Amino acid sequence: MKGKNGLFTQGMISGGTIGDPPIDTRHGPKTKSFGYQVLGFGSGGGPSTYLVQYLVIAGGAAGNNYYGGGGGGAGGYRTIASKLFEVTKCESYPIQVGAGGPNSPSGTGPGPDWPSIQAQRAGEPSIFSSITSAGGGSGGKYDQNAGAQGGSGGGGGSGGPPGFGGDGGQGNIPAIPAPLGGPQGNPGAKGAQEAGGGAGGAGATGQAAPGLRTAGAGGDGSPSTISGSDVQRGGGGGGGGYYLGTPGAGGAGGGGTGGAPPGGSSTGGQANTGGGAGGSGGVAAQGFPSQPGGSGVVYIRRLTADSCSTSGSTSTCGSDTIHAFTGDGTFVA
Repeated sequence: MKGKNGLFTQGMISGGTIGDPPIDTRHGPKTKSFGYQVLGFGSGGGPSTYLVQYLVIAGGAAGNNYYGGGGGGAGGYRTIASKLFEVTKCESYPIQVGAGGPNSPSGTGPGPDWPSIQAQRAGEPSIFSSITSAGGGSGGKYDQNAGAQGGSGGGGGSGGPPGFGGDGGQGNIPAIPAPLGGPQGNPGAKGAQEAGGGAGGAGATGQAAPGLRTAGAGGDGSPSTISGSDVQRGGGGGGGGYYLGTPGAGGAGGGGTGGAPPGGSSTGGQANTGGGAGGSGGVAAQGFPSQPGGSGVVYIRRLTADSCSTSGSTSTCGSDTIHAFTGDGTFVA
């Protein structure tokens, strides 16, 4: 995994200090120029800090491809609706954009190695400064296996006899409260006989599989206007339906659709939305590999007058400048 707590720098939200910074975050670090302390006046200074808005979306998870697999959970989705996060001018803030969970070229059935295989299909976290969004949890497999927890939880795997099926994975793990941009996601839903459950999305819980060979839909994502237009991101992946079954639809906002033999494979999550991939109905040997989750994205929005930063890919909207990161980088405030 990339990006660790040791890289985090300070920030402040609504008067509450984040982390344990070595300097006064209310006034910023003291700097010197030509032997004199810069006080913000008489030296071409001005305020040393300003406030930004953020949207940090992690990578969505891959679905599962073992006979009615659950959909992949959407990547964690953390945002604040207005400029409340404090940054210090000229300071560098690390950016990590999480990759989607990788696809699996082979179908892996029940066995003692499954927990590690399921964990490998999770999405990667995304990070801006002290703000971390967790990757989505992968879907469950056949034989009542549960979906994994994560930013949004994976859908439960299918079961054999009527009435059986794995539970959906929990979302918003680790739990993030609303003042810090949470909750970051929703749980996945239960599978049914020969049908996977839908995974959780940023805006809604996944849909439980309705019944025999009929898979559940992924939960919808959440809309945001931080990029300058209203865009929905973070949809959960739909569950896979067994042979001649009905696959689940992907959640709005980049979630992949489930697949069912013999007509088609599942689809992956959409790039830079954190969307989860759909679960498959069969194994790779039958032409149904699992699909990858969608990669994440990081947006930072500020008043244009506050800084001349050109970090990331920049655009403007009214009096604001928007910084977009679709890969790892650094935001220099």
